Amino acid sequence: TYGGNPLGCAVAIAALEVIKEDCLVENAAALGEEFRAALRRIDSPLLQTVRGKGLLNAIVIDEKANKTAWQLCLLLKSRGLLAKSTHNNIIRFTPPLNITYEELMKGVRIIEQCLKDIVNMKDEDIPGYLEDSKLYFT
Repeated sequence: TYGGNPLGCAVAIAALEVIKEDCLVENAAALGEEFRAALRRIDSPLLQTVRGKGLLNAIVIDEKANKTAWQLCLLLKSRGLLAKSTHNNIIRFTPPLNITYEELMKGVRIIEQCLKDIVNMKDEDIPGYLEDSKLYFT
């Protein structure tokens, strides 16, 4: 293990200094509130719940919808936003702690547009979607 390793300790101390000096904890708390508020303003039949703390957030996709979290993640990826689906109906968003407000709102606009567009898309029109991907990634 790296426990007690001088180099590992030096790296950890340096990382903690950056977290403190750059106010990353406060940034995560403030921007997390903004992020969740912006997500809650999105009007989509797919969006059931928004939850999170700091910059660790998730949306819950209505399980009665004809689209899965995986399909939405594929569409998000095709438009430049990476997110992680869990289960069949949850998407986690974990932006970096040093993200700016402008970058975060750009992400919200991508999420909003994808939620709007995917409702009327055929499965085969979702970039990267394969019918059997449901078997491997849910």
